Amino acid sequence: MKRVAVIGAGAFGRNHLRVVKESARVNLSGVLDIDVARSTAAARDFQCTAFQSLEELAADSDAAVVAATTGAHADIGCRLLEAGIDVLMEKPIAEDGAGARRLIAAAGSARILQIGHLERFNPAILALHGRVTTPLFFEIHRMSPFSPRSLDVDVVLDLMVHDIDLVLHFTRQQPSEIRAAGISVLSSTVDIANVRIAFPNGCVTNLTASRVSTERIRKMRLFQPRQYISVDYARQDGVIFSVSDAGQIGFQPLPVEKVEPLKAQFDAFVDSIETRQPPACGAVEGARALEVALDILDKIEEHSAIVARSLGVN
Repeated sequence: MKRVAVIGAGAFGRNHLRVVKESARVNLSGVLDIDVARSTAAARDFQCTAFQSLEELAADSDAAVVAATTGAHADIGCRLLEAGIDVLMEKPIAEDGAGARRLIAAAGSARILQIGHLERFNPAILALHGRVTTPLFFEIHRMSPFSPRSLDVDVVLDLMVHDIDLVLHFTRQQPSEIRAAGISVLSSTVDIANVRIAFPNGCVTNLTASRVSTERIRKMRLFQPRQYISVDYARQDGVIFSVSDAGQIGFQPLPVEKVEPLKAQFDAFVDSIETRQPPACGAVEGARALEVALDILDKIEEHSAIVARSLGVN
């Protein structure tokens, strides 16, 4: 059995530890965290080793899940990959394009580097495969109450990047135009953002992400010729409205097989490290989503500057 370690023993790192521990396909080799007390507690709870360094982890592991802060992704990932360790990297792939390129180069063709865009493994999204033909319009909302978790990045890299990845995955195109606005509310970075993305084939996407909402909403609406599909990520369900050649409107629920996305994502990672086949969401795809997210942040800065000038603020 492959030995898999987890780097990061925070809230999400502990979720990964649970999934790895419960897997019958691998052995949990241990956990590493910059906070020694936290890694010691996690090692006790999940009955594994509390590693003291990346070198110790690499000597006793075949693969690793990286759930560290975004700013540490490139350095940690490159060191692991260069040591011969396959990596499942939490999203976003890195904090900037240079870090993403470093990771891609370190992985090369020999190592598996999967990016944790978790919604790819949402059962409702999996049920869309083969049903999305020519998407022409997306309307996506991802709203969450405020939490101090992940405040090292803005809402675009924290939440919206999931939906950016999905839209790129379904359209298989890079944007031709981006318009965006966003504001800071409770943190020092952007907490709510609205984005309009146009693609070369005419597809248009409206994205809204907020981490200062009073309610939790995660929904996608997709329109394509003669069809409208609505998906609720949180409920893991959806509906399909279709128009027949005779003009009749038909309705059917999206056939969904429920599964925990984190477990499905990890199983896909194990498939790749066992078969050496490319991962379901690889580093190049992760880098493309990051590139669009960073372009969105640039547009938000431009919009903020326009607003400031109109208000006479220096």
